[in-house]
Parts: sequence; C-alpha cells; structure tokens
Amino acid sequence: MPLEQGPYLKTAVFCESVIEGKDGVLSLIRIIDRMTATAAGSEAPADMPVIRRQMTAVLMLVSGRATGREDVKLEVEEPSGARRQLWSGTAHMEGADRGQNLILQFETELKAEGLYWFDVFIGEQLLTRMPFRVIYARLSHGVPHQ
Repeated sequence: MPLEQGPYLKTAVFCESVIEGKDGVLSLIRIIDRMTATAAGSEAPADMPVIRRQMTAVLMLVSGRATGREDVKLEVEEPSGARRQLWSGTAHMEGADRGQNLILQFETELKAEGLYWFDVFIGEQLLTRMPFRVIYARLSHGVPHQ
C-alpha cells in the first residue's frame, strides 16, 4: 500500500529519555538534534576520535488506511556518505487513528564530526530523515582551537 494512505508519521525525534505512563502516554525528555564532543589539553587530537553513543529515537506512527504488520527500519548516513542499518522491527497498524509508538534504543559509532542523517523506512519506502549534528571542539587551557 502506498504511504500516501498510511501509516503516517506523527513524531520522529531523538531524546535523552522517555517516560511511558500507565495510560501509554509518552513524555519525551530533552529532545536533541546535536551534540558537542570535546577534547582538552595539548595532546587533544586534531580530528575527533570515534565516539560510541547510546541513543534513543522515538517514532510515533498513525495507521491511516494501513492495517496489519509494517516492517520498520532505521539507517544512518554518516557525513562521509557511508550507510549502515541500526535497527529493524515491526509496527502493528490497526487502521484509522490507531497507531504505535516505537522507542528505539541503540548504540552507534560517531566516527567524524558533521551531519548524520537517520533515515526511517516503512518497508523499502523512506518515511522521513532525522538530522543529528556532531560538533568537535579541541580545548587548550579552556580556549577552543581555531
């Protein structure tokens, strides 16, 4: 079924934590789309070292005319253009205004500073892209290198 008929995307964000109430309502804490990595001292590397980061993405889907199981996956496009899959799973669509909230927790390697695009797919169709910028700052005596 074409995505013009559903499922639809209500929300796609990165956040530091998620609280899910007993009634199923989500509270998203500290929505983020960038981070700054720092290295201090005279030996701070010129290029950002690889950072392993635990991340949480929240996808809120609404069925529309879609019913049944939908395959969902998350891929990242690094600043270099390299791509890799980070997560895959399924969402169950009940039709109309019913949907599903997906809380994706994963660890990833951030290999360079720059803009990372996290692509959300339903089946093989791109649903949305989530940007995440990584900034690297070298500090020497508290002053950033230029």
